Amino acid sequence: MLASRSPRRAELLRAAGIGFTVRSVEIDETPRESEVPRDYVRRLAEEKARAVAADASEVVLAADTTVVLGGEIMGKPVDAADAIRMLRALAGQKHTVITGVFLKRGDSAAGDVASTEVWVAPMSDEEIAEYVASGEPMDKAGAYAIQGLASRFIERIDGSYSNVVGLPIALTYRMLHEAELTG
Repeated sequence: MLASRSPRRAELLRAAGIGFTVRSVEIDETPRESEVPRDYVRRLAEEKARAVAADASEVVLAADTTVVLGGEIMGKPVDAADAIRMLRALAGQKHTVITGVFLKRGDSAAGDVASTEVWVAPMSDEEIAEYVASGEPMDKAGAYAIQGLASRFIERIDGSYSNVVGLPIALTYRMLHEAELTG
C-alpha cells in the first residue's frame, strides 16, 4: 500500500513492477525547529506510514522528498513568487535531493534515507518565469520536476535519478526484500 497520492511515485513503482494500492493521508509537513533535512524527511515518511489505517498483514510504504540548498529545506512552493525564489536560488548551483522511505507491516518497520546531488544550469529570469508559468513547479519540492520541462536545466546528477523524481526505487526494493515484505 502506498501512503501517497503522488502520481510520480505510483509511476515509478509500476515501472519497477512493484504492486500497490493507494491509501494516502494528510499530515503536517512543517519542519521542526533545528530539524536537519535527513531527520525531517525520515520523520515525515514514518508519520505518513503510521497514520495509514492498515491491517497487520498489509505493507505500508511512505516517502517524503525535499530539496536542500545551503541547509535550507525547500518544500513545495506556496505560490508562483515562492517558486521563482526557489528557482533563482537553485540556478547555477548544486543542491541535494533527500527522500525518506518508511515501510511498516503490523509491528515491523524499517526506514532509510536516500540522497542525490543535482547540478542546475544557470537560468535567466525569463527562463524561470516561463517555467513557473507552465504550472509544473507548483506541487514539486524545490519547485522543479527533473522528469519534465525542468530536465533542460539539469546538467548532471550524482545518485539515484528516481530519488529526484520522488522515490528511490532501488532503495525501496532493497528495503522490501530485506524486510521480506515483497509479494
